[in-house]
Amino acid sequence: MASFSDLIQSSKPVLIDFYATWCGPCKAMSPVLEQLKASMGDQIFVLKIDVDKNPGIAAKYQVRGVPTLMIFKNGASLWRESGVYSAADLETVLKKFL
Repeated sequence: MASFSDLIQSSKPVLIDFYATWCGPCKAMSPVLEQLKASMGDQIFVLKIDVDKNPGIAAKYQVRGVPTLMIFKNGASLWRESGVYSAADLETVLKKFL
């Protein structure tokens, strides 16, 4: 399996959802991310990271609240927001980085 560092080096935008299993708003994001992946297909990668199972990555990127969404491309962090978003809003953001 590819490492986190390898995954964010992709030339495609990588949307990362930092979440926790106990977080209600995080649970609301799951169907949104599935819808987003269905509509954008292979143009993007979607990666979910459980902050409780991956505290090192969460700390490295200073994730203090969940859900926190980040977009990486070629190893660079291009966008970051916390909270719940619609698939349409995320698609608009991601298209800027295609």
